[in-house]
Amino acid sequence: MISALKDKVGQILVPGDEFCCGAEDTISLTAHVQPEKVVCGPGLMRSADRLQVCKSGVLRHKEPNMFWMDSQQKRYVPTKGDAVIGIVTSKSGDIFKVDVGGSEQASLSYLAFEGATKRNRPNVQVGDLVFAHFIVANKDMEPELACIDGSGRANGMGIFGEGGLLFTVSLGLVRRLLAPHSEIRSDLQQLVPCELLVGINGRVWLKSSSTQRTLIIANLLQCCDTMTAPQRRTGGRSALIDCPSQRWRM
Repeated sequence: MISALKDKVGQILVPGDEFCCGAEDTISLTAHVQPEKVVCGPGLMRSADRLQVCKSGVLRHKEPNMFWMDSQQKRYVPTKGDAVIGIVTSKSGDIFKVDVGGSEQASLSYLAFEGATKRNRPNVQVGDLVFAHFIVANKDMEPELACIDGSGRANGMGIFGEGGLLFTVSLGLVRRLLAPHSEIRSDLQQLVPCELLVGINGRVWLKSSSTQRTLIIANLLQCCDTMTAPQRRTGGRSALIDCPSQRWRM
């Protein structure tokens, strides 16, 4: 079964495609990975003695034996542990409602901030941007966010976004930006210094030294899905040179 999967790596698969496997061939993502075991990532589902494709896309592989479907999904589906950028839309008692771009809004407790207590409440207003991660996310319960990790530390999460620009990109581009050795991030660092915060839900917050530079980089990022690496570098340099406020050495 592993050899059959490896033969399909890089090919387009659709829901309904199946791979025959034994009962011991698939394990949970949280279990210890054995050399001859198969780890099923997003887009693959175990059904009895078969491995089924449940999402259209390109089959990807990572050593030792992890497989997943790489797809251009438009709507974000909340998943436990995902770090996302949300917009506070309302307050109901001690709970904030946050728009994360999914089918329903997520809840965020005022106690889910570092150092928050009943007397020391965080200053959260409607319209604020929040960087948080999901602690509850399944189809039978309301999604729940938190701005602290398991040890009670913020670790970069919380309210942010003073000055800067929030925009959306495809979920595929988000995965490329969050990759350990992202070429896009590397190119941005060479073009212009900026602050960049990426949520797995397709939202990106960007802040540079001027509004013009921020808009140029945002437009460049939104076009990255259809641009090659040379086009991205050439287009970014030419746009920054044409910027009237450009005063640095390329």
